[in-house]
Amino acid sequence: MASPMIEARDLHKRFAAVEVLRGVSLDVERGEVVAVIGPSGSGKSTFLRCLNHLETIDRGRIDIEGETLVATDADGVCRYSSDATSRRICRRMGMVFQHFNLFPHLTVLQNVIEAPITVKGLRRDEIVPQAEDLLRKVGLLDKRESYPSRLSGGQKQRVAIARALAMEPDIMLFDEPTSALDPELTGEVLRTIRELAEEHMTMLVVTHEMAFAREVASRVVFMDGGEIVEARPARDLFASPAHPRTRAFLDHML
Repeated sequence: MASPMIEARDLHKRFAAVEVLRGVSLDVERGEVVAVIGPSGSGKSTFLRCLNHLETIDRGRIDIEGETLVATDADGVCRYSSDATSRRICRRMGMVFQHFNLFPHLTVLQNVIEAPITVKGLRRDEIVPQAEDLLRKVGLLDKRESYPSRLSGGQKQRVAIARALAMEPDIMLFDEPTSALDPELTGEVLRTIRELAEEHMTMLVVTHEMAFAREVASRVVFMDGGEIVEARPARDLFASPAHPRTRAFLDHML
């Protein structure tokens, strides 16, 4: 049987005295869309950042598509794979952040082609047609020569999604992709993510959009206090949350 796309086991992470992740374990299968919900400060974003090595874990194990990114040895020491291997593994994951992180001095098209040229060594004439296809996919081909300062928040986030997809990742990680957006701009970004879900892209989405989690996610994970409290199919979790903490959170959010 094929390995899960993401296999996280017993992840622990602390910042100074604060234990942010307290034994988090989760598998994500190919083509699955997993939404991670929970109150602020519950460890959701840190968990995502640990998966693609933007943060290091203190204990646990992470395998991506069957390859080990990090594992804890018999002495309790966390050992990451070599820098080259870590980079190669992490390249399989595209990441979209809350605050877009576009290069302000580059046009929309230049933002999308920058990583394939500098990281993958592709020629400009190879990547431009792909980049234009991706901009067409997110509905922004007409903005290809615009600078980020001329775009709305929703447009910037869709460029960020196109930029992540330009690296041809197997997995997409979204960290609260709509939390910096006005409500009317949120819909266009969620529509783009929904289309990726229909194409069976494997995705892990940290979100506070409950309607989106209910409609699009195959599974919903509720985190609180650095732990996964509950992880169930979306319709089951929303219809009848098993844990009182999940129930209280959903009562507050819905």
